[in-house]
Amino acid sequence: MTRPARSWATVPTDEERYRPLYARVLGLRFVNPGGVLCFLFFEGAVALAALLALAELVSWWAVLVLPAVVSAMVKLNDLVAEAVIRTAAQVPEQERDRFRRQIEPVVGRARVPGTARALPGAAPTGGPALRAARPGDPVVVPEAERGPDRREGRFR
Repeated sequence: MTRPARSWATVPTDEERYRPLYARVLGLRFVNPGGVLCFLFFEGAVALAALLALAELVSWWAVLVLPAVVSAMVKLNDLVAEAVIRTAAQVPEQERDRFRRQIEPVVGRARVPGTARALPGAAPTGGPALRAARPGDPVVVPEAERGPDRREGRFR
C-alpha cells in the first residue's frame, strides 16, 4: 500500500525550498515552525546542553543527545498531527455537521414558563405568577421596600 508523497502536506512544494533547513531535514509536513523556532529547537538545545555540561550537571554527551531528543520530539509531534488530520478527514460530512451544531452557541431568548417552581413537583404559592422581565417594563418595587419619598418604584 503506497500513499502519495505530499498529498496531505500543509506546505506547498513551491514553498518547500524557503523553509528552514531544520524543518526540511526532519521532513516536517504538518508542523511548520518558522526560522526563530527552528533556531531555538536546534541551537537552543545545543546551548542548553553546553551550559548544563559546563555546570557539570550532565556529561558532555548531552551536547549531542539533547538536540537529537528535541528533534525526535518535533518529528513525533508532526506524526501525531498527521494522524489527527487523517482521522478528521475520514469523519463523514453528516457527523461533522452534527458536531458543529452541537458546538455552535445558540443565540436568542429563552422562554420562561408562566409559573416558576423552586422544586420539581412543588405547587405554586398563592402569590403573583412569575414572568420574565422584558425591556421597557416598569420597575415595580414591593411596598415593604418603598420609603416615604419613593413612589411606584421610582426615586425622586
